[in-house]
Amino acid sequence: MATSVQENLAKKNQEYASSFKEGDLALPPAKKYTVVTCMDARIHPPAAFGIALGDAHVIRNAGGSAREALRSLVISEQLLGTKEILLIKHTDCGMLTFGNKDAHAVVEQALGAEAEKELEGLDFLPLGDLEQGVRDDVKFLRGSKAIPGNVAISGWVYEVETGKVREVK
Repeated sequence: MATSVQENLAKKNQEYASSFKEGDLALPPAKKYTVVTCMDARIHPPAAFGIALGDAHVIRNAGGSAREALRSLVISEQLLGTKEILLIKHTDCGMLTFGNKDAHAVVEQALGAEAEKELEGLDFLPLGDLEQGVRDDVKFLRGSKAIPGNVAISGWVYEVETGKVREVK
């Protein structure tokens, strides 16, 4: 039996597909850039960052982590030709609210010792300071041998309260 979320997906996709005219877009992104941002539901990358369908890759994960996105970034650049990375974290991020020990304790309490053992050693990549987290991820990308030196990399903060972005230097 389908859930209401699954039913909504099927219905909305049927509506979308009925007027879909973009099936001939090329596989590589037309504007040759990648956005790494958080999975937070309050961020709508196409609207907030002016990304049209086919323009860019958008990689989302908890906290907009460059380390977690590295595999996808390598594929984006090496196989699909992107030349720029916009790393965008955001205000009021949940990753600012806990540390690794807290996350591991929640898993153990909610799911038991076996689940916690499966995640033993996992770094949840919490953020201590938002802007420093942006700087650290930009530094990580610039220092990575897996990211070519000619790839432009910039760091940003998206303000969920206002919808504005600001560059972090």
